[in-house]
Amino acid sequence: MARLRDGLVRRELEAAGLEVATFNGHLLYEPEIVRTRGGDPFKVFTPFWNACRALGDPLPPAPAPARLEAPPAWPVSETIAGLGLLPQPDWAEGMRFAWRPGERGAHLRLREFLRDGLDDYAAARDRPAAAGTSRLSPHLHFGEISPRQVFDAARNASRSEARTARSRPASGSRRGADSAAWLREIGWREFAHHVLHHFPHTPEKPLRPEFDRFPWRRDPGRLAAWQRGRTGFPIVDAGMRELWKTGWMHNRVRMIVASFLVKDLLLTWQEGAAWFWDTLVDADLANNTLNWQWTAGCGADAAPYFRIFNPVLQGRRFDPEGEYVARFVPELARLPAPHRHTPWLAPPRVLEEAGVALDDDYPRPIVDHETARKRALIAWQGLKAR
Repeated sequence: MARLRDGLVRRELEAAGLEVATFNGHLLYEPEIVRTRGGDPFKVFTPFWNACRALGDPLPPAPAPARLEAPPAWPVSETIAGLGLLPQPDWAEGMRFAWRPGERGAHLRLREFLRDGLDDYAAARDRPAAAGTSRLSPHLHFGEISPRQVFDAARNASRSEARTARSRPASGSRRGADSAAWLREIGWREFAHHVLHHFPHTPEKPLRPEFDRFPWRRDPGRLAAWQRGRTGFPIVDAGMRELWKTGWMHNRVRMIVASFLVKDLLLTWQEGAAWFWDTLVDADLANNTLNWQWTAGCGADAAPYFRIFNPVLQGRRFDPEGEYVARFVPELARLPAPHRHTPWLAPPRVLEEAGVALDDDYPRPIVDHETARKRALIAWQGLKAR
């Protein structure tokens, strides 16, 4: 769609007698120049990113112009307020609290992350209760900051730390490793756009066509429970409620809730992608498509279908004290930490003291994970046998 739009704009401008020049500002590397040795597009991330890095670092961003000339007369335009874009009733309060849109907010967020988050990124990025990720994805999507600016800032931070380490070799800094881990995430964004560019059918259809035959189910009731954060699995419900409240969800939790939808519930990845598209402030067609197909096992560099996340074990591993659950599923906040990921197994006395009435305050699990896991593997084996 973006290519069609850009082509239309180019043709209209050229028809008006204007010279048109385009410049890549949305990606580090143009999708057409990154190819396998055989000249094909990549379908696996690591060799793709290695090929990108072999092209050399992207050019540093040019400094901002000191002054921009305004046109002699502005065209007649609607006011922003006149467009009536704000939702009625106003359900966006949580988003306004969580985000500061615009270029200034993007650069402030980058500076805060480089100062407070980069040094622990490789370890902290998987802990949803911590502020361990950059949260730059909405700003990148809307062009409020460019990937070249992000890359250059990370590169400069890593070089600065390397100089410090040479002068104080006993300091044991890991900033270089953390920078590399963070830049791989920028690389994953590049990969998503590379795949969408070369395989434009993937927002609707799986990259691996055999998954067209997968026996997905239709279950509006369970889909609604997943969307509302009422599945009975606290880490899943916390993620879905964080999404609804703030327009964002922690990256690790995105994988957990996606696995739950497509493997525990056997509902289609397209339904999950559609919900994310409607609710994420960083909804990006390339990233959304790649990540959902990755989880469903039907896309580029996809996780094996038999890799099925256990939501209880994932919660205990990445939110061991249940802080994230308590934040977004407040009805469970008074439960002792050992019971926050399995409230249905808590003794009645513990539930009573925490003020939790199962089925009324918080649902029991809508599926048995082990049963659902076996069902998903049987479906996958049936697909392989065809």
